[in-house]
Amino acid sequence: MATQRADGDERRLTVVEHLQDLRRILIVSLSAWAAATVVAAVFNHFLLGVLEYPLTSLLAKHNHLISKPIITSPTELVTIPLEVAMVGGLVLALPVILWQLWTFVSPGLRRVERRFALPFVASALVLFGAGACLAYFLMPLWLNLLTSIVGSNAIFFPDLNQYLSFLTLLIVAFGVTFELPVVIVLLGLLGVISSGWLRRRRKLAWIVIVLGAELVTPGVDPFTPLFLAIPLVGLFELSILVLAKALRR
Repeated sequence: MATQRADGDERRLTVVEHLQDLRRILIVSLSAWAAATVVAAVFNHFLLGVLEYPLTSLLAKHNHLISKPIITSPTELVTIPLEVAMVGGLVLALPVILWQLWTFVSPGLRRVERRFALPFVASALVLFGAGACLAYFLMPLWLNLLTSIVGSNAIFFPDLNQYLSFLTLLIVAFGVTFELPVVIVLLGLLGVISSGWLRRRRKLAWIVIVLGAELVTPGVDPFTPLFLAIPLVGLFELSILVLAKALRR
């Protein structure tokens, strides 16, 4: 990787210098994650309450026996709060981690590439957050649909650990797939694809999106993939417009 000197000339970093930079990034990132995990642990009850809310709101309406999810293993009394704190700490430390990655990558970029890099990173964060929020706010609707299918033929006793695992998978699936516009625009700027090429293959892209949503979402119900595929199709169409505008510039 090349880096800029004060006089504007470039020099090549040695392997040792790369490893030293990487070591610094790892130390700072892990330290930020550890510190943020401690902060998240202080607010652990609040975070757990936020994550539980889609489920507890359902239980309040449809289950008169319990109002909270259950825990079936004594070790989960420790592991669940720890996992919630670690995930919350990772979210809090994400700006520091991304900044450290930027300091590692940016010296090897040209000026025009640096100009595009920050908007791409910001867009990726916003889109991931949008996907994660959509998954969270759709969870009550999804749970109510499934409960209405079962009806009064069964009593729902949800396990907290399984619920949090499912919610995390759903948030990650929505967040990662919402990066579709970033990937499309990046490939377009690199000359791999064009807006016209995407328009000619629109129907095939829609089919791939639907199949992909079916593969990445947990569970076997037909609703979750549908909830993911519909916004992804909209993001795909938006990506075509953004890419056409970016290429004109």
